[in-house]
Amino acid sequence: MDKITNSLGIIPARFASTRFPGKPLVDIGGKTMVQRVYEQACQSALEKVVVATDDPRIFDHVSAFGGQVVMTSERHPSGTDRCAEVAALSQYADCQFVVNVQGDEPFLAPTQINTALAFLVKNEDLPIATLAKQLSPDTQLDLLDPNMVKVVFDKNQRALYFSRWPLPFHRNLPREEWLANGIFYKHIGLYAFRKNVLLEVAQLPPSRLELAESLEQLRWLENGYQIGVALTEFESISIDSPGDLELAVRQLVRRGGLAVKG
Repeated sequence: MDKITNSLGIIPARFASTRFPGKPLVDIGGKTMVQRVYEQACQSALEKVVVATDDPRIFDHVSAFGGQVVMTSERHPSGTDRCAEVAALSQYADCQFVVNVQGDEPFLAPTQINTALAFLVKNEDLPIATLAKQLSPDTQLDLLDPNMVKVVFDKNQRALYFSRWPLPFHRNLPREEWLANGIFYKHIGLYAFRKNVLLEVAQLPPSRLELAESLEQLRWLENGYQIGVALTEFESISIDSPGDLELAVRQLVRRGGLAVKG
């Protein structure tokens, strides 16, 4: 896929993670997590890619491997806010589309970025786009896992709601039969924004539904911003703890290696 003009990928990278301090700099098969994310993003249709950090150790490391990096405020409560600070910089004045690339997904497929970005560009009425993957019938535990966010959307692939609870609720079936008799989608937290929209949503205060579910995207829905949901066949592996990292590496070794292409 050709590069999409005026597109910018931003990778928020904090050192002071509560559950996994120093996570961006953890070694995964000879490369740090942040380097793996950066290199995968650079293989996508994004015209520019930059790491946004608040820590000099991450800044120096990204600079050392030849990546683009920007120092940002330490006060940002979310990656979205950090992305908005970078997107507003004068050197990115021409950028129209901004993708928040999760810094804790080192095995991200470039195709995932392309899918979300292309969906946003194609649908001129959309302010935000994200991704979802259909859950297979053998993922019953995932369906009930509150750490795996589910999404439902309308016939035009506009999000209706995101939840940590399985959606839809099949009232007349026992839970163990839900996956076999219904269609459920896992949300993959990669977001493509029109830049002006990113700068707007970063100014919004936390909302009622967001606070209830601890899901930032509900703030945008509550304030009337449509979120397009593009579908992907690629799995997403998020690293939130050392245990997650060990599990992810074992899975990738079984698949034949750490490198992820496509």
